[in-house]
Amino acid sequence: MAVPKKRTSMSKKRIRKSIWKKKAYFAALKAFSLAKSISTGQSKSFFVRQTNNKAVD
Repeated sequence: MAVPKKRTSMSKKRIRKSIWKKKAYFAALKAFSLAKSISTGQSKSFFVRQTNNKAVD
């Protein structure tokens, strides 16, 4: 028969939440860094096709 589990303490809940937030922070930092390198053309792992915006006479 199923028995209800004991309640998780607030400190343990905060620790788990902070780990989750830290992972999200570093993922966002990495994504931003990659986007910045692509936009400046410094990326070595992505090839971005350059568009020619000059008007043709």
